Amino acid sequence: MGQTENKLYVSSSPHAHGGISSSRIMWTVSAVLLPAAGWSVYLFGLSALMVILSTVAFCAVFEAISQLMAKKPVSIRDGSAVLTGLILALTLPPGLPIWICGVGAFVAIIVAKAVFGGLGQNPFNPAMTGRVFLLIAFPGPLTRWLVPSGTGETLFNHPVTAYDASGSLVELGANNIDAVTAATPLGLLAENGAHAVAALENSTEIFIGQINGSLGETSGLLILLGGVFLLARRIISWHIPISFLGSVALFAAITNMIDPDHFAGITFHLFTGGVMIGAWFMATDYVTSPMFPGGKIAFGIGCGVLTMVIRLWAGYPEGVSFAVLLMNATVPIIDRYTRPKKFGWKRMAAAAKGGE
Repeated sequence: MGQTENKLYVSSSPHAHGGISSSRIMWTVSAVLLPAAGWSVYLFGLSALMVILSTVAFCAVFEAISQLMAKKPVSIRDGSAVLTGLILALTLPPGLPIWICGVGAFVAIIVAKAVFGGLGQNPFNPAMTGRVFLLIAFPGPLTRWLVPSGTGETLFNHPVTAYDASGSLVELGANNIDAVTAATPLGLLAENGAHAVAALENSTEIFIGQINGSLGETSGLLILLGGVFLLARRIISWHIPISFLGSVALFAAITNMIDPDHFAGITFHLFTGGVMIGAWFMATDYVTSPMFPGGKIAFGIGCGVLTMVIRLWAGYPEGVSFAVLLMNATVPIIDRYTRPKKFGWKRMAAAAKGGE
């Protein structure tokens, strides 16, 4: 009788599948961001919708082009390019020209991702790279903030209120006005101090989402709910967002206690600007964040501290994008020094020492 030859296949861990693919994760995160994106469209109308649609479309096209040029299978269906485009769009102001959205998508997909080998190889968050490039290259359009109409309309054919340079609410209503621009709450804080935003500190406007800013900065509540959903589904872990938000809150509490006339409090810093979306959706990117729990906590703390330092003392009123990118650069060294010890390493070290 012939003997049946058994083959043993050797592969690296993990050997058990968790039942969720990278593609499913990408589409799930994109779906979780849709309520915040929809709210921005409600507030700013077509000016927000065009930014979202054009940025996502440009990212998908550039992803396909880069893969064709590299002679790789086109994998737009995995959702990676769509998620990058959606996150990039949520970091941009409403009304941004479509061609600038295209430039940002090119930098995010081609420069920050494809050049390094594609998905899983990029050292820096692609969406944040695209956003920071646009902020440096086109500071005018990137800092032109529309005041939300609150009705989803694009024309302000009814009275609207906004905060003026002194932080007071004024009526800006006039007929046949295409759009009204005003400084963001963070801009007011940087220019005039905490007294200019005192009315917002305990206001539901910054929590529910009735302030101007980037599309993803308008509703801290929807971003927070989305982040908690990802946490509950174990798509992300608590280490980065909690350490990020905790360090921002601690930094804000200390500075506000030292000089309450100049530095705003915890609620203001947590729910204005990009802290919420940065902590839950940007800093938690698998590829550009540390692998191990201790490293994730250090990474989140670094993001939070750098965000506050830039907000309070640098030339930009917001620092989330810069903070995430700077901490991306530290990931290799963080992973090196926070790697858990191998099981049984003490016994192995002692045996090796005794055999000398």
